[in-house]
Amino acid sequence: MLGSNFVKAMLQKGETVQVWNRTAAKAKALETYGAKAFEHAAEAVHDANVIHVTLKDDATVNEVLDTAGKGFKPGAIIIDHTTTSAKGAIERTASWKSKGFTYLHAPVFMGPKNALKSSGFMLVSGDQAIIEKLEPDLSKMTGKLLNFGAEEGKAAGLKLTGNLFLLSLTAGLSDALALAKAHGIDAQEVLTLFRDWNPGAMAPARLQKITEGTFNEPSWELNMARKDAGLMMSAAKEAGTTLAVIPAVAELMDQWIAKGHGSDDWSVIAKDHL
Repeated sequence: MLGSNFVKAMLQKGETVQVWNRTAAKAKALETYGAKAFEHAAEAVHDANVIHVTLKDDATVNEVLDTAGKGFKPGAIIIDHTTTSAKGAIERTASWKSKGFTYLHAPVFMGPKNALKSSGFMLVSGDQAIIEKLEPDLSKMTGKLLNFGAEEGKAAGLKLTGNLFLLSLTAGLSDALALAKAHGIDAQEVLTLFRDWNPGAMAPARLQKITEGTFNEPSWELNMARKDAGLMMSAAKEAGTTLAVIPAVAELMDQWIAKGHGSDDWSVIAKDHL
């Protein structure tokens, strides 16, 4: 879904695009928009200056690039938008460089709609000369290109870090809905609350407070936060509902309270990771 909309956006900007997909029909469907589909990956990359890859994981990226590589023209540039491990991105950068090709990992915080509208965020890190060369074209693909410096693999690590927060956020919302249901509160009422009181908007300020390390200046004491976690778990238990996130958070809180941090700001639970 992401790759096909990248293609449509490129075509709208007047680019010449050749496409391949492991499901041939998906590539063929893009011919309606002006792309040229190929049956084999090595044929699709023939005579292409830049190859964009949007796949599942390290294994599929390696598999597809190994197959497609037979058709790479000398000096071709590979730009990989797949969410992968940092280790894999580093290894591929070195491996393709040894073969005379440029590999740049450029993961994205973009859904299919973002890819079509060239909005959202794209992350890069690594050889700054290469990034500077590619910056104009990459910027056309996204709302904002975020360059995290010369360290290869950092973009991959930050993409996973961001995705971890998204997973945690959704799991937290699931717990919130479960607790609301336990109190006989409709999901739409929770939505009404969050539209006015937007906890997501607090994330940068919360992270800033954590990184400053001023845990002895509490805005919400750990003891009080743990008390509330207990109320949440009790209400859920009485309603026969299981919470996924809060029991683990409560256990972590207990560890920090046992170490004497009950009167500190509740965000002290993140202290060891600074």
